[in-house]
Amino acid sequence: MKIHEYQAKTILGKGGVAVPEGEVATTPEEARAVATRLGRKAVVKAQVHAGGRGKAGGIKVVSTPQEAEDAANALLGTTLVTFQTGPEGAPVNSVLVEEAIEVKRELYLGLVIDGTAQGVVVMASAAGGMEIEEVAENTPELLLRESVDPVLGLLPFQGRKIAFGLDIGPKLVRPLSTMIANLYQVFLDNDCSLLEINPLVVTEDGRILAADAKMDFEDDAFFRHKDLEDLRDTSQEDPLELRARVADVSYVKLDGTVGCLVNGAGLAMATLDVIGESGASPANFLDVGGGANEEKVAEALRIILSDPNVDTVLINIFGGILRGDMIAAGILAAVEGTEHQNRRIVVRMLGTNADEGRKMLQASSLNISLVEDLGNVAEAIRASN
Repeated sequence: MKIHEYQAKTILGKGGVAVPEGEVATTPEEARAVATRLGRKAVVKAQVHAGGRGKAGGIKVVSTPQEAEDAANALLGTTLVTFQTGPEGAPVNSVLVEEAIEVKRELYLGLVIDGTAQGVVVMASAAGGMEIEEVAENTPELLLRESVDPVLGLLPFQGRKIAFGLDIGPKLVRPLSTMIANLYQVFLDNDCSLLEINPLVVTEDGRILAADAKMDFEDDAFFRHKDLEDLRDTSQEDPLELRARVADVSYVKLDGTVGCLVNGAGLAMATLDVIGESGASPANFLDVGGGANEEKVAEALRIILSDPNVDTVLINIFGGILRGDMIAAGILAAVEGTEHQNRRIVVRMLGTNADEGRKMLQASSLNISLVEDLGNVAEAIRASN
């Protein structure tokens, strides 16, 4: 789950991480009131779950409360399109009004779960304000990495090592290493999957501030953090992904044209590879799970078919607890008699009651191709395009 910048900064502030002074506003009048309380030059920042806001016009520097009101009026209720939102953009329902900072240096600092390191990795760079992917690709020598031992945690020398590596000067080594330690604790305490400060700024008056903050949480840990669920903003989520979460289906929307319904995350990833090998591209990742029932399968297929980009559906099932006849019944319930009756569907079904499931599909009036192995899947997809 993602949250807004102002929510992340509230959590960071409670965790001992210095952030600029500011407040969130949902109306132009509230933005004016916040700017008045600040009593100095301010920044009005659109709150969306995406980067690239500055280049898209979502961040405005203001000198007076009236300018803050005008900036908020221009942003609130609009849809902000950035390189991360795609052409559909994201709705702006709130703005963060905070003090403008006299910046001396911009740095990057991030914490992420790294599968190779099997734990948390702290990344830092002197190239703050840039996308970290660009830094890693174009100037990898500017990217510092410190793997954190999951038992010992972040050790003090690692924070100092990063501070020295960023060449921030001896006076700021201790404040920065302390901030890194606090960020790591916030990361652990909230079961984050990502915590990114970009930019982390050194101000002209010698402060180190988290000028921006991006924080993602591990959904599977929400049973420990009931309060974090209240921070969810469903208006920022893809409607199909939101619908899938309500149905308890693991679904991620992608940019292709072949919709995928699979049981098991590993098989789903392999299925995406097969689609790529066929010359097509997947429209989604969807793992219906091993314990699904007929209605869950039907709803999962309805979600896939609701994506206007989907022209072919690939169903790849290895049945265990999830029986083949149950899958077939779900497919028929979702498609028969609907506007998707003639949609091209490729089905590979193995395992428990697979023969019964295939017979049910063969007896239907649907446009279904039954295949036996992954090689046949690729051929069927190519034939449908």
